Amino acid sequence: MTETAAAQGQTLRQLGPTVYLPSAVYSTGIGAVAPVIVLTATGLGASPAVAAIVAGLLGLGQISGSLPAGVLISRVGERRTMLAAAGLAIPALICCMLAPNVLLLGAAVALLGVCGSAWALSRHAYLTEAVRPELRARAMSTLGGVGRIGTFTGPFLGAAAMHLAGLDGAYLVAITGVGLATVVLIVSPPVPHDRAVPAGTERPGLWTVIRANQHTLRTLGVGVLLVGALRASRQTIVPLWGVSLGLDPATIGLIYGVSGGIDMLLFYPAGKLMDRYGRRWAAVPAMALLGAAHALLPLATGAFGLTAAALLMGLGNGLSAGLVMTLGADASPAAGRAEFLGAWRLCSDIGQGGGPLLIGAVTAVASLTAAAITVGGAGLLAAVLLHRWIKPPPRYE
Repeated sequence: MTETAAAQGQTLRQLGPTVYLPSAVYSTGIGAVAPVIVLTATGLGASPAVAAIVAGLLGLGQISGSLPAGVLISRVGERRTMLAAAGLAIPALICCMLAPNVLLLGAAVALLGVCGSAWALSRHAYLTEAVRPELRARAMSTLGGVGRIGTFTGPFLGAAAMHLAGLDGAYLVAITGVGLATVVLIVSPPVPHDRAVPAGTERPGLWTVIRANQHTLRTLGVGVLLVGALRASRQTIVPLWGVSLGLDPATIGLIYGVSGGIDMLLFYPAGKLMDRYGRRWAAVPAMALLGAAHALLPLATGAFGLTAAALLMGLGNGLSAGLVMTLGADASPAAGRAEFLGAWRLCSDIGQGGGPLLIGAVTAVASLTAAAITVGGAGLLAAVLLHRWIKPPPRYE
């Protein structure tokens, strides 16, 4: 990207075909299987606790992929990294669909997490440099929003497909979505920054970047870790609670999709709120709402109660659209940006992997009710930490 382009930045409309469209299609495909992984595991004979652990392997895959993805992006560019991620995601989905046992299913889910991490980090790294700082939160929340569009439409498409082909239908929707996203990415012109760093350019090493930014990662990064845990817990506990209530898979998928609809409606207002008033105005209430929704989940004794709790989760999650990416972009250094963002995403991914694992562990030791209350407490702690460590953004004329 030229210096002039970097100074002026790109508008959200200009970013639509090359950045937001392929991400929306990819997210739609993955959204179709997000609530189905737990159901696939239980269908293979896993207990609710083991099923939660299998779902948590998606986050563990993201954890293992974050740092290597940052290094890869700095060397080969965002576009090639995304193509490699999509090329591995399709066989991972096929393996999930055909897995004969829980062990193979878990391995495929972990690989899917690695691919998702590389895809998401590529878009994050590009947007950090491509948009004007005063539009940053809106650009990031829009990227988060297209993911929420996928979360909204994917489960509905998956539920419809499951009526025709059982659980395999959801995986077929996902395979189609990832394949279409790959095609869109291939036929679209490369975005200006999609290129590797020229040979001979001095780059700081990964661990040098991490050491230089360790204070930010130890403080605000912990808050971001809890944000990831709350978001991932929601994806696991809603299907599990539906199973415990005896609801059928299609109904659970619909409830999950309705919750995603709230996410879809709030992403742009959330970004505008952060750009105009500061990041705290979205971060603190979002985590408080997510925590409260989990804590109230034990009161849900039927489909109506579960839907109400899921809607409250969707409200909190939608209000936090783009939050982690915006905070990471704000804190990222000019030198070693991709490596820093990989470490930043690692904080969030540890939370995303740990959230379902926490649910599985507490459920195994105590009960699903205890797990919901525990995650609710984590949401309130996240709100406190984010209020403490988020700095007011600079004002732009």
